[in-house]
This record gives sequence, C-alpha cells and structure tokens, in this order.
Amino acid sequence: MCLQYNYNKAHIVAVFIRTSGQKVLVIAPARTSRFWRYPVHCILSITFMLKDILMYQDLIRNELNEAAETLANFLKDDANIHAIQRAAVLLADSFKAGGKVLSCGNGGSHCDAMHFAEELTGRYRENRPGYPAIAISDVSHISCVGNDFGFNDIFSRYVEAVGREGDVLLGLSTSGNSANVIKAIAAAREKGMKVITLTGKDGGKMAGTADIEIRVPHSGYADRIQEIHIKVIHILIQLIEKEMVK
Repeated sequence: MCLQYNYNKAHIVAVFIRTSGQKVLVIAPARTSRFWRYPVHCILSITFMLKDILMYQDLIRNELNEAAETLANFLKDDANIHAIQRAAVLLADSFKAGGKVLSCGNGGSHCDAMHFAEELTGRYRENRPGYPAIAISDVSHISCVGNDFGFNDIFSRYVEAVGREGDVLLGLSTSGNSANVIKAIAAAREKGMKVITLTGKDGGKMAGTADIEIRVPHSGYADRIQEIHIKVIHILIQLIEKEMVK
C-alpha cells in the first residue's frame, strides 16, 4: 500500500512493505520534493518521523496488552463471575417488586453511573420496556447540596429523599474511598435498600459495606478499573433483561 501526503510542504511517500510476515513502514520524499536537494535534511526528517510512528505503535500495543491483562486477571477469579450474576438477579428482583435502582460515582465513575441508568431506562441492544433507574446527576441538586451541606452529602441526601425499602443503590468508586459514595451507602442502609458496589484495588473503605461487591483488583491507574466496570455494567444489563422475561 502506498500513501502520498504533504509534510511541511514536502511531498512524502509512505509505503508498507511486507517482510518476514510483518509489515514495515518505509517513508521517503517523492522525487518531486525539494528534500531531494537536501539529502541530510531529508534523512533526518524521515528518521524522526519513523521514530515517532514506531513509538506510538509501541504505546498502543502496550496499552491494549495491559487492558487485556487486567481483564484476564479479573476473569481468573470465579467469585467475580458469581458476584455479577447475583447482582443482576438482585436488580431484576427489585424491578419486579416495583423497586428502582439509584446509581452514583465521581468523575469517570459518575459517567459510568449515568451510562448504567440510561441503558436501563432507554435500551441496550434490543428494544424492550424501560426499567426504573436514576443516576444521581441532577446539577441543581448537586450544586445545592454541595453548597449548603458539602460535597460529601450530594448522594446521601438524594438517597434519603427518594430511596425506598426494596430499592437498590449502585455505588461506583475505583479506589473504594469516595466519601460521598460511602455516605450514600450508609443512607441506603437506613432506608432498607440493598447495595451493590463496583470498586477496585483492595476495595478501600467500601470493602465489606455492600450486599454484593464487584471488585477489580488492579493496583495501577484508575482507567484500567473503569474499563472493567463499564464491561460489567453492560453484562449486568444483559442479564437483567434475561431475568425480567422469566
């Protein structure tokens, strides 16, 4: 495959050559390029461009390999599989009994909490009736409670207001140490709600506080834990859909 493009006003030709079963990228200036009049400049430019391309390719492979390794380690523990299954049944049982699920988290986990709720009320892959799910994400509520009471109370105040016995709280925290999620769990317990948590690392302060904890035992960056969390969320929704038609 041959690609031609302009780089700093120079006409560049990029060619993929297959050798020993692998593709090697070779970059060179076209004959029409002014670089042919400056061979040293040409060689240096090509060298730096090729170095950047190879460095980025290594980074991409390393990131994907680390993500795959994190998932493989999560799969090794059968307790994780059982926890996901039990969580789905718990949620479906709550819906069947007229209950709902409240979800909460911070930052990327807040987005995951919203993602979970919208795919329950809306749809995942197939059309079906919506299920009662609310992500604690209303800006007016969060700004009011954050200003008047404090950021640690933004989720618990909502649980106190709308949570009912038989409902479920889904709390997400990659560290397991989010103070506002911990307070929401305590509020849910006071209301007679069930609690499911998605955590990471060693579970932090949230370890042992839920009816069902799904923990990603990754000690590195939070995004690796979040990548597993979103996959768990999608599987939960699939299982809930199957349970709801039984």
